[in-house]
Amino acid sequence: MRAQARRLRHEEEEENAFISMTDMTVGFLFIMMILLAFFASQMQDPDAVSRSEYDRIIQDRDAWQERAETRAEVIVRLNAEIEALAQQRDQLQTQVSDLNAALDVERAKVTELNSELDVARTRIAELEERILKLLQQISELDAEIEDLRRQLAELQQIDPLEAYLAQVAQARREVLKRLRDAIRADFPDLQVELSEESDALRFQGEGLFASGRSDLARDRREIVARLAQRLDEVLPCFTLGEASRFDHDCNPDFVMIEAVQIEGHTDDVGTDRVNRNLSAARANSTFFAMTQAAPRVMQHRNLKRQPVLSVAAYGPDRPVASNETPQGRATNRRIDLRFIMVTPQDTDGIEIIREALESVGDQQ
Repeated sequence: MRAQARRLRHEEEEENAFISMTDMTVGFLFIMMILLAFFASQMQDPDAVSRSEYDRIIQDRDAWQERAETRAEVIVRLNAEIEALAQQRDQLQTQVSDLNAALDVERAKVTELNSELDVARTRIAELEERILKLLQQISELDAEIEDLRRQLAELQQIDPLEAYLAQVAQARREVLKRLRDAIRADFPDLQVELSEESDALRFQGEGLFASGRSDLARDRREIVARLAQRLDEVLPCFTLGEASRFDHDCNPDFVMIEAVQIEGHTDDVGTDRVNRNLSAARANSTFFAMTQAAPRVMQHRNLKRQPVLSVAAYGPDRPVASNETPQGRATNRRIDLRFIMVTPQDTDGIEIIREALESVGDQQ
């Protein structure tokens, strides 16, 4: 046992010694390597590089070469792009030149238009001034028109009396037309007309009387008789009395006749005394012929209850044509049947006429 232990211890010691020798050898070799490395470094070719440096340089070279090749391609591409852009630039420059030329033309037009504009502005200013003057004139005319309209409105305000008198004149005209047309229908050859004032029927003297005579011609008495009958048909609606027959249909405006005058007229041949007596005699002959043919004509009364049928003689005082010619003298030798209407002075007079005529209607 002890022998075995000694042997083991001896083996451990030998092993330890070996290890020590090995360690020393390794250390010596390490030192030698360091020395060799030092001397190698001291003796290295200055132009030589290490492998790693070489490899790095090769890699850099390849990278730069690849970059150079890529850059060349880029340069080619960029040159192509530059050329294309240069062409575009030239085209654009051409367009700019064209546009500049066009701009110059337009500027010239603008200058011309500005000149025209200045002229137009001057014209506008003149027109505006004229317009202002015209507007002022229009304003003045409007004021004048307004004043005239006001005056017209005042004039157009219906005056009951004026309106009634206008209705009276119209009614008289209608009655005379009715008589004229009836006489013309009965005696187409007889010359009978309305007076210029539409207030009388006018018969030529030689149509009813022989020249210088006051008695009715035998073949003309029928004319006077027919005239009296026609007059008797008209008067009832416009008069008072037993023969009156008033109603609103024949006399809607309540017009009343004051007188129906049988007027005798002559020409200026002969003395004034002879002509006046002749005109009076002719008027009286006509009056008596009418009252004989239509006695009821004397029953027609005016507002004063007087007979409306009367006579008047004017001799040569009221000619309607020149006495210098035979035709003119024949026209002046005439009988006029003149209608004189009641013309009230105020609206109270109108009401009196209305009441008088309505009283006639109530008695029917």
